[in-house]
Amino acid sequence: MPRRINLRQIEAFKAMIENGTVSGAAQVLNISQPAMSKLIAHLEFDTGLNLFNRIKGRLVPTEHAALLHDEVDRIFAGVRQVENAVESIRRAEQVRLAVGAMFALSGSFIQRATTAFLESHRNVFCSFRTHNSQVLIDLLIARKIDVGLVGVGFDSPYVALEPLMEHPLVCVMPLDHPLAHKKCIEPQDLDQMPFVSFDPGSYAAQRIDGLLDSYNVRAQIVLVSTMALTLCEFVAAGLGVSLVHPLMASGLEHRLAIRRFEPEIPYKFQLGRNPDSRNLKLVDAYMDELRATAAQISGSMLREI
Repeated sequence: MPRRINLRQIEAFKAMIENGTVSGAAQVLNISQPAMSKLIAHLEFDTGLNLFNRIKGRLVPTEHAALLHDEVDRIFAGVRQVENAVESIRRAEQVRLAVGAMFALSGSFIQRATTAFLESHRNVFCSFRTHNSQVLIDLLIARKIDVGLVGVGFDSPYVALEPLMEHPLVCVMPLDHPLAHKKCIEPQDLDQMPFVSFDPGSYAAQRIDGLLDSYNVRAQIVLVSTMALTLCEFVAAGLGVSLVHPLMASGLEHRLAIRRFEPEIPYKFQLGRNPDSRNLKLVDAYMDELRATAAQISGSMLREI
């Protein structure tokens, strides 16, 4: 007499369809081949469906099997959703930290700082976003991120901002560039020199253009980039030279010649937080790591120049 089908039969059927052989399906379920054959036979008897044709010692799925597999797939998709929900609930028990950074700092610097932080805070689940500075300020106000690294010129009465590693821009160039023999680069060195520039509307480009104009220097702009990491990659590839903040070149020190530039063009980033953000101690600890990593990178890089 037919019985109700059970989950083990369904698992055997799914394994059989997806592996194609009794031996393969049995291995997936960690059972013997006779046990697998018995489960399939019971499923056919209990459903009253001919699910497999026996052809030359092999089980070949019928049209009924294909239709049933579609339904089984939906069931197991639901099981996976339940598993995902369980993982989400488990993650909710973790302490969460949401970080946002402007594009110029979304490379090696933020990776090094965050990795070091997570090594000492194993129970923290960290999420990371990259946006322009105004979007990051808005996210801080809306409490959608806990920490934001933004550019200068952005402010809000609802966000606490502090300078992060204020330092003059440095000149970066390919390792074999003719200017690499100099310890200090001056504006006249850049006259008619192939130059990789930031987007004209950016704060960095305005500072650089203003200084070069004051010395009547015309660099030969060969490429404009909105992202510091991309800019440095083009410089390393030999397209030209550029002026960047040391943190922007982090991670590329072995591919770039980095030299002082005078007169100095001071440049800084800002480290922001919502004064009423959750997990104040955690935010403080992460910001401490950002400051320490910035100081470590700048100290190492600037000793070499």
